[in-house]
Amino acid sequence: MADSLEFRNTTRFIPGTVGDPGQRVFFLQIGDEVDTVTVKLEKQQVRALAQFLRTVLDDLPSPTRQAGSNEFRPPVEADWVVGQIAVGVDEAEAKVVLVIDELIPDVDGDDEFEIELQEHFGFEESSGSQVRAHVSVDLAATFIASSEELMAGGRPPCSLCGQPLDPEGHACPRLN
Repeated sequence: MADSLEFRNTTRFIPGTVGDPGQRVFFLQIGDEVDTVTVKLEKQQVRALAQFLRTVLDDLPSPTRQAGSNEFRPPVEADWVVGQIAVGVDEAEAKVVLVIDELIPDVDGDDEFEIELQEHFGFEESSGSQVRAHVSVDLAATFIASSEELMAGGRPPCSLCGQPLDPEGHACPRLN
């Protein structure tokens, strides 16, 4: 069953990880004083959202307090997996509006395996959970700073190809 939540007074908008570099799972916690949703997403989604928010904040008033006061709270279980994220701006309130949609499996009913998944897990083709959050400039700046810190805490990149280096070694495609 799909849930739809709207946080008009968002107090929590923070990325986080569980696991060691190379094995990390990325999460986003978003909510208000009453409720919090934790969703799983990809590292690239965190990076892209932070980069995009940086450009959006250029057109909004500067943060009034220092970013970084919002802390990720592990351990976590994701409520669902993020499919797509849309970003808008409420200029009247100087807030960023995020619409985060759940990833919905492609179940078209033609494949026997997909039919079993639909029957067993109850997937609905066109519905999924959604979170809409009105995020202050302060929280958006906190998200950006936290995201940059998470990216810096990952595996260092190979100087030749840019792919992450593993402690066990790296099969660099540039050395072929």
